[in-house]
Amino acid sequence: VAFITVWLLALLACSATGVSPQKQQQQLQPHTSNWAVLVATSKYWYNYRHIANTLSFYRTVKRLGIPDSNIILMLAEDVACNPRNAYPGQVFNDESHRLNVYGSNVEVDYRGYEVTVENFIRVLTGRHDPAVPRPKRMLSDKGSNVLVYISGHGGNEFMKFQDVEELMAQDVADAIQQMHEKGRYRELLLVVETCQAATLYSKINSPNVLAMASSLKDESSYSYLTDMDVGLSLIDRFTWSSLEFFEQVDIHSSMTLAQLMSIYKYEVLDSHFHHDASNYLRPLDQVPVTDFFGSVSSIQQTPALSSTAGDSNSSHVSQTPQDPEARAGTADSSAVHSDGSTPDLDCGCSAASSAVVVGPVQGLPSSMAGANIYIGMASFAFVVLAASLVASRTVAPRPS
Repeated sequence: VAFITVWLLALLACSATGVSPQKQQQQLQPHTSNWAVLVATSKYWYNYRHIANTLSFYRTVKRLGIPDSNIILMLAEDVACNPRNAYPGQVFNDESHRLNVYGSNVEVDYRGYEVTVENFIRVLTGRHDPAVPRPKRMLSDKGSNVLVYISGHGGNEFMKFQDVEELMAQDVADAIQQMHEKGRYRELLLVVETCQAATLYSKINSPNVLAMASSLKDESSYSYLTDMDVGLSLIDRFTWSSLEFFEQVDIHSSMTLAQLMSIYKYEVLDSHFHHDASNYLRPLDQVPVTDFFGSVSSIQQTPALSSTAGDSNSSHVSQTPQDPEARAGTADSSAVHSDGSTPDLDCGCSAASSAVVVGPVQGLPSSMAGANIYIGMASFAFVVLAASLVASRTVAPRPS
């Protein structure tokens, strides 16, 4: 009866707040890192815009602070080096050619025939062959927000890879469910830019997943303008609209996902933008876009050390600054003050602040040394007493 009463009270509380019991059970971990998986699935020169779409998002997340070590970039076609490219080694996303989104420091992790459905799912789930090197792996954890962006040709519940295979909506749902069960994300944002894009996430039921799409079922996703020098469209309308928004965003921006989603208009896209937050906990107007598209700057303090009572000589300890390279796998960038300056890590800290002392402590005060002697004598007396009791029980005759 008590169990039923508690269950009914919990159910009433959930209904009162408008949140399902399954959602309330998903407690968010501290946000420690951001990862991005950016995929252009289309092969051939005439799909130039899909490569430019993906490289545009790549440049955006890098500018907002996500390092290459936390970005998995997959390009099915190397249009920068295509013989038909009038600008060798360059890829542009607008007719002014003012920004080469390929650049000189792009790091492509999967290129050409490496971009397959199998490799994409392996990146998400982490189920790699042992020989796969570190740069080709997404080493996310329960504290990671993961952005997954896919651009290419698709249809009702599928996305084409290389024009030879298809990624199905059920494949995406299964991969994200595996990620949830293995603790590979804290929150996940899936962005799909293709025809009938919203159908690709129609099977997802995993918690803390938000999805965005450039078009609804039975709708096409369209390109934007045509460059006469290149001879092709350079970008799709969805990505063009997104870049106009992100030009106003920097690493300290407070602009939210709700503001991002409000910019997509049918008059520009020629399709209906769609998003699905049914598996997502937080209100979109309280989620900064940098939670997925930017860096994470956080400081985690260790438990404070209490000073020794009555001893003024032990009121200070030294602190060794943490190696920034050691944090590269778990944080996207170093901590930054609001004025843009970096904090000074080489500082002395009092015993009441965060500090960790490693190794033997020398020069103990005499009061502590005396206390250690008394503790040792008491421990020895306790051992002798215990041994005497055991001996007496062993020798004493047992009653008949």
